[in-house]
Amino acid sequence: MPSWLFGCCRVSLFCALWCLASTFLSLQASVLGERDLPQLSSDELSVLVTGVPDPIHKLDPANPNSHLSKILIPRAPGTENITLVRNYIVSTLKNLNWEVEVDEFTDETPIGKKRFANIIATKDPSASRRLVLSAHYDSKWFPDYPQNQFVGATDSAAPCAFMLDIAETLNPLLEDRIKRFEEGLIEEDDDDDIDDMTLQLVFFDGEEAFHSWTDTDSIYGARHLAQKWARTYRQHTKRRLLSVQETEISAVEHLILLDLLGAPNPLIKSYFADTRWMFDALVRIEQRLGDSGAFEYGEEKSMAPDSWQSWFLSRQNMNLGFGYLGDDHVPFLRQGVSVLHVIADPFPKVWHKLGDDRAALDLPTMRRWSLLLRVFLSEYLHLRPEVSGKGAESPSENLPDATTGVPSI
Repeated sequence: MPSWLFGCCRVSLFCALWCLASTFLSLQASVLGERDLPQLSSDELSVLVTGVPDPIHKLDPANPNSHLSKILIPRAPGTENITLVRNYIVSTLKNLNWEVEVDEFTDETPIGKKRFANIIATKDPSASRRLVLSAHYDSKWFPDYPQNQFVGATDSAAPCAFMLDIAETLNPLLEDRIKRFEEGLIEEDDDDDIDDMTLQLVFFDGEEAFHSWTDTDSIYGARHLAQKWARTYRQHTKRRLLSVQETEISAVEHLILLDLLGAPNPLIKSYFADTRWMFDALVRIEQRLGDSGAFEYGEEKSMAPDSWQSWFLSRQNMNLGFGYLGDDHVPFLRQGVSVLHVIADPFPKVWHKLGDDRAALDLPTMRRWSLLLRVFLSEYLHLRPEVSGKGAESPSENLPDATTGVPSI
């Protein structure tokens, strides 16, 4: 559960000033800075939309084998259920040959000492820099029945399922990059440091407050990990000579935090000046995919090329996120990490209610989020899906298949 900093739905002058100050703080973490992302071709987009398993199969809570169905249970910190969810996430990523660390620690809470465990999965630990994609995997603790059956579908089971879909979809592309490094096909003195960046997934434990949101009763896992990374120095990798003073947190190029996603018609704001270019890149990708028909699925026509509506609030219309939301990104922001916070604001109507269950989720919306993230992360990391068998398509050829209703991009 995020909240407005220093209290739900309260924005203070201090928040606005801190937001501005943190913009300058975060500039020190991003080495590459603002840049133009190389756009995937229509054929490469088609590979990510139709050439790999459709995300719907891994996001459908009615499918007992989907990622989402494995996560969508009550999973408060320290319970047997959160251990089940953690084991599922860890095993899924280990089966994809990601290096997985379970970061366990104990902290004081208003209801006594609790054991927490963050999950940190890194595709290429030898890479010099990391793009961190994150969400919290715990659900809010309630003491009594029936509230203790809260499953937090949007908060944040669905974002965790998106992350596992990303890991599966981009895994072959990331492994190809590692192979090219090992075979010497990427020069170590290459000016493009993007090739020496990897994707890291972080699933935070203990995001939710046990009583009410305060600086000490919230974001337990994020506070612990930011402090740990800030005081842990990195070893030299086989690729780049790192500064002797480089810490784990200084190797984070950007942190993307997903929260409160999966319900229909979300509204997304840009909160930080130094990542507005990433926000704008998401807007452009949404436009390309939407106009191509990629968002249309089954009988749902509200996302057809002539019907879909953007989820991202225009920065040109002065929809700026001053007074940012308190969430798992805040400890990293205070350590100088550049942050892109992707969160529905206003919050879903079912926020912290038992109604935040599978019925609150919209399958076409979740599918659209996964497609957006697949393309955005591919372009950010300069990953190029392999295209075979045909040349580039013209715009007139970007039509849905007559039998499936799924477009060829």
